[in-house]
Amino acid sequence: MKFSEKWLRSIVPIDLDRAQLIERLTMGGLEVESCQELGAGLEAILVGKLLSVDPHPAADRLRVCLVDIGGDAPLQVVCGAPNARVGLRAPLAPVGCRLPGGVEIKSAVLRGVESFGMLCSAKELGIDSDASGLLELPQDSTPGAVIGTVLGLPDAIMELKLTPNRADCFGMEGLAAEIGALSGRVWERPAVEPVAVTAEAKVQAALHAGEACPRFLCRVIEGIDATAPTPAWMRERLLRSGVRPVNVVVDAGNYVMLETGQPTHAFDRAQVGEGLEVRWATAGEHLHLLDGHEVQLQADTLLVADANGPLGLAGVMGGMGSRVTAATRDVLLEAAHFAPSAIAGQARRFGLGSEAAHRFERGVDPELPARAIERLTELILDACGGKAGPVIESTTPSGPLRSAPIALRFARIGRVLGFSPLPREVEVLLGALGMRLETVPGGWTVTPPSRRFDLAIEEDLIEEIARIAGYDAIPARVPEGAISVPSLPEGRVEPAALADALRHRGYTEALNFSFVDAGMLRRWGLDSNAVTLANPLSAELSVMRTALLPGLLEALAKNVARQQPRVRMFEIGRVFARSAAGAAPIETLRIAGCATGGVSPQQWSVSMRDMDFHDIKGDVEQVLAVTGVAGRHRFVADAPCWLHPGRSAALHLAGRGIGWLGALSPALQRALGLDAETFVFEFDLDPLLERTLPRAMEPSRYPSVRRDLSLLVADGVPYAEIAACVHGAGGPLLRELVLFDRFVGADLPPGCKSVSIGLILQEPSRTLAEHDVVATVASVVAALERGLGARLRG
Repeated sequence: MKFSEKWLRSIVPIDLDRAQLIERLTMGGLEVESCQELGAGLEAILVGKLLSVDPHPAADRLRVCLVDIGGDAPLQVVCGAPNARVGLRAPLAPVGCRLPGGVEIKSAVLRGVESFGMLCSAKELGIDSDASGLLELPQDSTPGAVIGTVLGLPDAIMELKLTPNRADCFGMEGLAAEIGALSGRVWERPAVEPVAVTAEAKVQAALHAGEACPRFLCRVIEGIDATAPTPAWMRERLLRSGVRPVNVVVDAGNYVMLETGQPTHAFDRAQVGEGLEVRWATAGEHLHLLDGHEVQLQADTLLVADANGPLGLAGVMGGMGSRVTAATRDVLLEAAHFAPSAIAGQARRFGLGSEAAHRFERGVDPELPARAIERLTELILDACGGKAGPVIESTTPSGPLRSAPIALRFARIGRVLGFSPLPREVEVLLGALGMRLETVPGGWTVTPPSRRFDLAIEEDLIEEIARIAGYDAIPARVPEGAISVPSLPEGRVEPAALADALRHRGYTEALNFSFVDAGMLRRWGLDSNAVTLANPLSAELSVMRTALLPGLLEALAKNVARQQPRVRMFEIGRVFARSAAGAAPIETLRIAGCATGGVSPQQWSVSMRDMDFHDIKGDVEQVLAVTGVAGRHRFVADAPCWLHPGRSAALHLAGRGIGWLGALSPALQRALGLDAETFVFEFDLDPLLERTLPRAMEPSRYPSVRRDLSLLVADGVPYAEIAACVHGAGGPLLRELVLFDRFVGADLPPGCKSVSIGLILQEPSRTLAEHDVVATVASVVAALERGLGARLRG
């Protein structure tokens, strides 16, 4: 937003020089992006009145002018400007002065005619880029006056880089309120007295767009002179704000928008029907806009229309058919409040640049339309004459949204800012911003002014306190550097310990996306409870993973494809499953690994062999040993569809399945493009993180006794069941169980195997007697015979 420094100072008293003003605005969050000085060095440039303009005797494009600058005699000046005419007031640089560009004015002879000065354009004075002709000064300017007094120079054009949440500063009055608060005072907006109603003409407006337009005001002014010139002071303020003057009615509307922040619009009353309506467009409608474009309207385009069709894009731009021209005698003024959601993106959709849309899509104070239409009426009547009709206001039943009160706790201010201002200081700072405070126990209830759309929560108010007080007022404290080290319970294992165990076994940790391709999960048969993303990064990453292995195997396949024959990878991460309707997805922490290729890297001392089921089982048992659940887990013959049915197992802990391990299904292995056999594991991690604490015991001073048993059992009985049976029957004397032989051959009965185990017995308080050993061994043998059908080999 561009604005004139002199205009701002005329609205609000500022006890700061220019540099301090720029610093205060920037530190208050309103960054001054640029500052262009105007009118410096123009002290010698005078107002000249052209008394005569005669053709140059030797040059068709030059004129010989006599210029009155308030002296005893007029000056003769040769000029080539096309707008030089008798009676014109224009800047004159007399002989001896120097222009802002460094050009020194000297008397000269131009094609045989003497010239004693130079009539100047705005560009030559450095106050505008217009070089098409002489700068035309107000007709009431006194010849010989310094033009700085006529044009309000010197001045500066400042440009603010406003953030989208500070739409309240798109008007000079909003900016003045901000400057007042930054200067420690409350700025009161000057009252605008209602214009006397001297005509009866009026137009009603019907609102059919609901909350998109909750307030609409209009007024008819009859008998204006649309050819009247724009007042010089208004013209200069528009130019310095980056707005080109058009005609007096349009210029007045633009001025009110810059002054108050409320866009308005003026229609030629003769081109508008008996009533207005605010509605959504219908299919097939089109509109010829003021900038010359004809646009095809869409169903979500908000319109101001009459019974004959659209008159303008609401909050964006008016239509060509109802524009104000030199022939206009009656105007219909409009000031409305449009919701930001209804205007956002409309200007960009149609390729338009619109100051009104720039403000409405960020939010305009809903209380401004009444003020703006009275101010606009006042300016038009002063410049163009005419008679004003009554203001007709239309509102929806609910009306514009009101600022909701916000609870502000005094203690919270200190916690957020790091220091606690006095309660009175808080009240002064927020009161300077126009907020209403009501004291309650522990703080205040604060109601923001209607112009501050961006204030909604407690932290917004605390930010305002810091911003207005000044960030340099926040005390700088050196951090203490005290680090709070969490106390980890001894009975819990950190996942990092499991990761270290796998790294020691030659595995590399991988990190994959939590969202994967839905087709990948279908290939694995793991898509039944997948959570679908509402806004995926791409079609290939459209669902959340339900298992770690699909992504991990994709990574393994890519490594194998790049000539890595021996790959071992693992990952610790969360998987996601769909829950009941409306509930958050179920998250489960898991650990998974995969391996393919040789058991060990190629070397001279060990013969190469590919890994098998027992190798991956050994890796898993190493992880289990870290957790302390070893001995409480079981491997059960079971497999999901993605594992080899005969070379896989389910991992059970405390009687509950927590995962699987084994060889990858041959069909899935081919689908993944893997030639070598691949082994995998995946199980829930949380059950493994509870560790059994070891108990220190003094070694027994009494000797242990070993008894070996060779058993015949059915070939399908796993060793885990044998060990469980032995431990259950061995009682307190059984200290250790050792498997030292397994034999299958023709010498055994069909369907049987021989398993040899060693029982190590010991009593910590005495030497075992023979009857103790015999009783324990007999108990174990009886349990094996009874529970597993085993018998001792002869």
